[in-house]
Amino acid sequence: MAFPFFTGDDRESLVLAELDVQNRDISDADRARKYAKMAKSAYRFFRGTAHLYWRDHWNDWRHHRFGGVFDSQTWLQGDAHVYNFGAYGDDRQGVHYGMDDFDDAFIGDYQYDLWRQAISMVLDADENAELSTKKTRRAIRHFLSAYLDTVEDHADGRSADDIHVKYIKKPIGPFMREVLAEEGVAEQLAKWTVMKDGQRVFDTEYKKLAALSASERSELLKALAEEYPATLQPGSIEGRDASHFAVKDVARRVNAGTGSLGVARYYALVQGASDSPDDDIILDIKSQQRPSAYPYMSTADRRKWRKSFKHEAERHAHAFIALADHADEYLGWLTLGDNHFSVRQRSPYKEDFPTDDIEGFKEYRRLSRQWGRILAREHIRGAHALRADDPGCFCRAVTALTGDTREAFKQQVVTLAMDYAEQVRRDHAVFLAHRAGHRD
Repeated sequence: MAFPFFTGDDRESLVLAELDVQNRDISDADRARKYAKMAKSAYRFFRGTAHLYWRDHWNDWRHHRFGGVFDSQTWLQGDAHVYNFGAYGDDRQGVHYGMDDFDDAFIGDYQYDLWRQAISMVLDADENAELSTKKTRRAIRHFLSAYLDTVEDHADGRSADDIHVKYIKKPIGPFMREVLAEEGVAEQLAKWTVMKDGQRVFDTEYKKLAALSASERSELLKALAEEYPATLQPGSIEGRDASHFAVKDVARRVNAGTGSLGVARYYALVQGASDSPDDDIILDIKSQQRPSAYPYMSTADRRKWRKSFKHEAERHAHAFIALADHADEYLGWLTLGDNHFSVRQRSPYKEDFPTDDIEGFKEYRRLSRQWGRILAREHIRGAHALRADDPGCFCRAVTALTGDTREAFKQQVVTLAMDYAEQVRRDHAVFLAHRAGHRD
């Protein structure tokens, strides 16, 4: 007997359908550039398909073993992976190593960030650090131990401000010294701008910038002048002349990122502290979408989400304030048409850490422990923002959920990371085969 249908979809069809849905609204040119980046490696593919991670892991039964309760929730980074750690900061507040991207941040169970970071470590250790499977497992365990130790140490509810990253030893020490020596305001301005008739303007001949039409320019300048100042945090404008935020030029930012490639983005050049063109500030203006996890939330949770935030740029600002180790005085938002954009300072010291420069397991292990401390710091800070009445509740909950079963907890994360990294490799192979077929 012939049956008319089979239930469900095979994995190959699912992956290709998800890619089509998630990227249908970007231009053909941006989609081609994004897919070219994702084709380079399984890790690049993982970075460009956060939606697959959330589809596969949202409400996974395993997160109830060591979480899944009210107090195990905090603000999450939402897109945790190795290359979302890097240098950031400015000359006023110093230069730091940590996480500084909160586009996908949302409130959820702490394990989602740990799982995603661990999966990225498997892919990165294979692609860049060239570690054996055994050593990769050990690195993940060190990452988890550092995270749990830091959380347990703050069960008394004290601030996360005492959690510091050490910049002396390899591999972070030499990296940070190189960033400080080679990056800065002058270098940033030289990269993105040119002097024209005595005025500094964006270099729209540069491959990562493009000029705006007259109407686009007018709309953006109006939003920067009228809406943006009202969204700045209290104290950002105090003591500053209005000319501090005077906009000198605007441009479109193109070819940025992997997962976010194709998302509308602009740069604005503002005057800053003086009339000198040598201390101008670049503002990063980025369209904020709903986090990749949003479609997989329950109808009730999505309804609560929409009631909590007027729009995604406001959600981004709340997340930034809750999670960031150092405040951004230029944090705010603006609206262009139906889209809401975050506004923040582009760090003159923005630089990803090149894990392919790591020399052996010892350095990777040391870096893994720093990742654990940094992620714990963010989660602790995020929980404080959500529960100011009981700032230690998150740390106590996680410690209670994992305290007597740490070994089982770590084994679960390591196994999940190894298994899912293999699935990412298979999904990437499907993606490559599909691309090859379409080129023939």
